[in-house]
Amino acid sequence: MKILAMDTSNQVLSVALLDNTQIIGEITTNIAKNHSVRLMPAVEKLMKDVHVSPSELDRIVVAKGPGSYTGVRIGLATAKTMAWALNIPVIGVSSLEVLAYQGMLFDGIICPFFDARRGLVYTGAFQSENHQLKTVMEEENILMTEWLAKLKATKENVLFLSQDTDSFQAMITEQLQEKAVFADSSLQLPRASHLALLGKDEEADAVHALVPNYLRLAEAEANWQKQQKENTNL
Repeated sequence: MKILAMDTSNQVLSVALLDNTQIIGEITTNIAKNHSVRLMPAVEKLMKDVHVSPSELDRIVVAKGPGSYTGVRIGLATAKTMAWALNIPVIGVSSLEVLAYQGMLFDGIICPFFDARRGLVYTGAFQSENHQLKTVMEEENILMTEWLAKLKATKENVLFLSQDTDSFQAMITEQLQEKAVFADSSLQLPRASHLALLGKDEEADAVHALVPNYLRLAEAEANWQKQQKENTNL
């Protein structure tokens, strides 16, 4: 079974091709450039380099958020369009879970997070159990100070995974002290090969039913809803 996976949900752009569990090829970049311009050329280059044609693909796996609103939409739109055109299954996987996969060998809580601005983060907590990721605290959009209080209450060691670690490391260390563990920089970026492994056995989503998981409304949409509510109450 040949699987194409793509993650554009944050600054990192990663695409991978797997044959069952064997990684055939992978391209990952961590630069601030437009994913809408770079995603399909990356997919085309990867497939050409490993000599796989679109007709050979069996399923597509895509990171569905949370993360950058624009990035998530680009990834889902591309994956759904390809899946529909090729008449193959498409599977959406949490972007946080993809990053958490990097900590599969850690004995404790695995905490991936993305900076959501204004002191907020997108985050969740996982643990490795029988070589599988198990959710121990549901994903949410939360103030980092509140999230750290929740983690501190568990009294467990916590592995933090994020390309935004530097912005929060002092706060994390102050709150969790020796319980805080920071992954090596080589493990801070999500990889599409892990995304493919997470989605290879998952039940396929209906193409038109697969939607982004933003965890919160975009600011423009939130403001619009607030305005509509105020107008209704006039």
